[in-house]
Amino acid sequence: MKRFFLGDLAGPRMTAAKVGAFLIATLNDSAAHAAAPLNYLTGHGVRSRPIATLTWALMIISVVVVVIIVALLLAGLRRGHGFSAPAPGTQMPVARPPGGASWIYVGVGISTLVLFVMTVWTVVTLAHVANPPRTDDALRIEVTGHQWWWEVRYLSPDVSREFITSNEIHIPLKRTVEVDLRGADVIHSFWVPALSGKTDVIPGQANRTWIEADKPGVYRGQCGEYCGEQHAHMGFEVIASTPEEFEKWWNSQLEAQPNASSELAEAQNTFIAKCGICHTVRGTRAGGHLGPDLTHLISRRAIGAALLPNTRGHRSAWIADPQHLKPGNYMPRLELSGPELNAVSTYLDTLN
Repeated sequence: MKRFFLGDLAGPRMTAAKVGAFLIATLNDSAAHAAAPLNYLTGHGVRSRPIATLTWALMIISVVVVVIIVALLLAGLRRGHGFSAPAPGTQMPVARPPGGASWIYVGVGISTLVLFVMTVWTVVTLAHVANPPRTDDALRIEVTGHQWWWEVRYLSPDVSREFITSNEIHIPLKRTVEVDLRGADVIHSFWVPALSGKTDVIPGQANRTWIEADKPGVYRGQCGEYCGEQHAHMGFEVIASTPEEFEKWWNSQLEAQPNASSELAEAQNTFIAKCGICHTVRGTRAGGHLGPDLTHLISRRAIGAALLPNTRGHRSAWIADPQHLKPGNYMPRLELSGPELNAVSTYLDTLN
């Protein structure tokens, strides 16, 4: 596959053919990232593990029930071959084979017992994981669902240590994380299968859930409630790390971006003029709130709500034509010239 670089687009005027080829190359490169699985059969925390165990038990019982029913059906069909058809014009006598009703009694009894046990197990499990453990050091974050991305605000008793990021949630290992959920437009659903179940995100209503991870890693999250054209592309990632790594990340997120150097001043001005009305970069004149906060964009793994890997090529493709990659999203096609696209991308590269 031919590779395209930003320099290919940096002519006096970007052509549609160049942009189209660039976008196709970008999409092909991102296929593996977009196909990340949502694994709900394995739990990686004190909340998800009991649910995963219950899920496996229900699946096994369902398979056993299907096998038994199929076996009984085949046995009944085989046994039915022994009856002779009545002569024309005669009636076949109705006879109840001895012991036939016992199959019904035993089957209903076993089914009732199994259903009762599974109902009790389900209710007890869901009640056990509904509320987080009582703890004084729980981390609190506020997640707001937008069409179609996630805003994440980290809360702290010291308001000077609060900050906003998007589409990527960092959490410390083995620490309860309480998640306050807000809806900005329509109903969404917050779902991290490996860490928790689904919780609706409803405009005008404050819902709360909690997550906890006991293994480091990246856990895929997804909106679990149909919310519009790009519902399938409303993903996010939860990154679990050691407490030390998490604290280091938090401190880095608090830093505002310094004033651009003289070499980057023009690139920063282009970004503010073209993008600053919708996006915020703390420490600069870009203070928009319609789109994600981009203060530390380069530190994130993905862009577009976990749609594309966070590389310069993918960022440039997104800026050039966001409607091609995610039709219906609220970021307009800016019709940037090649030099303007290069300037915006160059500035974004500095947002560590």
